[in-house]
Amino acid sequence: MFIQLKGKVEIMISRTWHGIVPIQNRNEFEKYEYETGVKDTMALNGNRGAYLKIVEQGKYAHFFLCTKWDSMQSMMAYAGNQPSVAVTYPEDDKYGLISDPVVVIQEVMDGCNPFEN
Repeated sequence: MFIQLKGKVEIMISRTWHGIVPIQNRNEFEKYEYETGVKDTMALNGNRGAYLKIVEQGKYAHFFLCTKWDSMQSMMAYAGNQPSVAVTYPEDDKYGLISDPVVVIQEVMDGCNPFEN
């Protein structure tokens, strides 16, 4: 598919993390994720948004956190020198989190919520 855009296009960096927790920990982990991943990223200069999607599947709840950034440098202020490696927090194990070790980083052309249709 080819899309031709007219006017100014703002390129951003999108960083998407995925992890799962046992379904019984879903609600508590959702609160924790907002207090850690969402608030921590939103507090940094260069952050253009943080979007959380939760999908329940059997005995697990899948969490997807997509953050948008104005540059790789801004994103690395959160992610560190290895930005494609998942950022973890000391209390993650408390919730039974199984985190994907790798995150998806890509250039995107807008700051829209990637989880909405």
